[in-house]
Amino acid sequence: MMLRESIEIEGGAVDLRAITDGDAASESAIPGADALVGFVEAALLEDEAAIAKARGHVREVLGAPALVDAAGVIGNFERMVRIADGTGIPLDTVVNVGTATIRDELGIDAFAAAERTKIVTPVQRFLGQVTRPIFRRIMRTMARRRAD
Repeated sequence: MMLRESIEIEGGAVDLRAITDGDAASESAIPGADALVGFVEAALLEDEAAIAKARGHVREVLGAPALVDAAGVIGNFERMVRIADGTGIPLDTVVNVGTATIRDELGIDAFAAAERTKIVTPVQRFLGQVTRPIFRRIMRTMARRRAD
């Protein structure tokens, strides 16, 4: 949510498909995005041969330091998800409402881990849409202050 807002504030366009679709990722402005998505997908499937191939592709496209960084990010996210799942931490209301549209677009709520996520009511969804411009304005103000 924060990354999307900061990209849009800076005048960029966000294509959320690039997060879950390797083909869409290759069309994004992120260098090596398709290689990174492929690495993540291979890691999550726990297929050693696919992981080795994807790891080699990331090294070839982005270099060894980026491969190390990507592996670290994947490991950190896996750790956080396992802790949240293990302790039963649901999304808090603000994040749940604020990310409802993104989760819909990406199909994230179809994952088993989303079973503890509360359903966003139509009223909450409406409030989320109404408050998004306010949130964006706050983000712009913060960005300007940080730049000064």
